Amino acid sequence: MEPTKLFPIIAVLSLISVEFGGWTLLSFITTRAQELHYREQRFFRAGHAHAGVLLVLSLVYFLYLPRADYSNGVEWLACIVLTVGVVMQSGGFFIHMGIGQEAEASIGTRVTRLGAFVIAAALLILAVGLIKTL
Repeated sequence: MEPTKLFPIIAVLSLISVEFGGWTLLSFITTRAQELHYREQRFFRAGHAHAGVLLVLSLVYFLYLPRADYSNGVEWLACIVLTVGVVMQSGGFFIHMGIGQEAEASIGTRVTRLGAFVIAAALLILAVGLIKTL
């Protein structure tokens, strides 16, 4: 199976979890406001928003990756790198929400930052491939 056929399916199905996350956040805010502190709500929102936006970005990425004319192995690598980066960047917010402290870095903030670098690496892979086909 081609990675650019499998990973869009994973991304679209993952969007269902983002929808559920939005529903859950709305429930916390409107009916159980005491269960999430303001700091926790902020990081829940950030993780939720990053997940949704980055999954939509990944759908565009998976459309353009075949145009880069890479081998199947490089396409698998690029898809995995991007997906891991998306999970890291959005997931780091949730990690920090659970174990982080106000105004202090945590493993969650480090995971979020590292996820940004991983996504950047995936985007560079795509950009280089597209430039080579010019």
